[in-house]
Amino acid sequence: MGIRKAVMPVAGHGTRVLPATKSIPKELLPVVDRPALQYVVDEALEAGIEHIVFVTGRGKGAIEDYFDEAFELEAALAAKTSKADILAEVQRTKLPAGAASFTRQQAPLGLGHAVWCAKDIVGDEPFAVLLPDVIVRAKPSCLAQMVEAYENTGGNIVAVDPVPEEKISSYGVITPESRDGRLIRMSGMVEKPPREEAPSNLKITGRYILQPEIFDLLEEQGKGAGGEIQLTDSMVTLMESQSFHAYEFDGEEFDCGSKAGYFEAVVAHALQNPETADEAKAILARYAAGT
Repeated sequence: MGIRKAVMPVAGHGTRVLPATKSIPKELLPVVDRPALQYVVDEALEAGIEHIVFVTGRGKGAIEDYFDEAFELEAALAAKTSKADILAEVQRTKLPAGAASFTRQQAPLGLGHAVWCAKDIVGDEPFAVLLPDVIVRAKPSCLAQMVEAYENTGGNIVAVDPVPEEKISSYGVITPESRDGRLIRMSGMVEKPPREEAPSNLKITGRYILQPEIFDLLEEQGKGAGGEIQLTDSMVTLMESQSFHAYEFDGEEFDCGSKAGYFEAVVAHALQNPETADEAKAILARYAAGT
């Protein structure tokens, strides 16, 4: 079966970028001219995802509103012929009817619990998980690359990319077994290992294709690191009975969950956007020169 559904856990408080996220969901912080979450949704749609399950929490109603129709705004823009391009961009943010579900994670019990909250909506079929903190700039999209690989391998796939050795201890990394181009058969994963004990420098990037059996494991999973239900714990258990591959995607990743990563995402996308590229270059050059 193909990958039709994707889960996006958007219930987090965004503590790493407070106080900006005190009243605005971290996923809606703008990266140039659109929220960070829009880039992640676009990635999913490009990969052929037909239905997105947003796992939300208290104070995240603005996410549902963002992907809905903004009648008054659209009517005001439609009344001005000079705003036709802007109207088209606003209308593009609407998800088709029936293409999104919103379910609540009522307590911050971890990523694994957030994914489990989507169980009844996903049902008995393979699905994707995309972490909204991570924007991946790639053509084709990161998830599209993974879906193409999945069509040949089946099983479970996680996206990975190399991390500098001095930063290995900050990430979860995989244990590679064999490699065929960008596709890597893996035998394990380690969360934040000491540099000298790390099995590789390939970190898990925040994109997953998982089989539905993960839900039963998550339901029984006890609390792990940080006192939370960890997705990686159930993945390690599932690895005992199902194949797992890592895919080293072709693209660039931005961690918008940190202040520096968010700033980098804004700069990189401003430099790529034709409407802002020249001014962004001039501004950065001025600050680099100390003027």
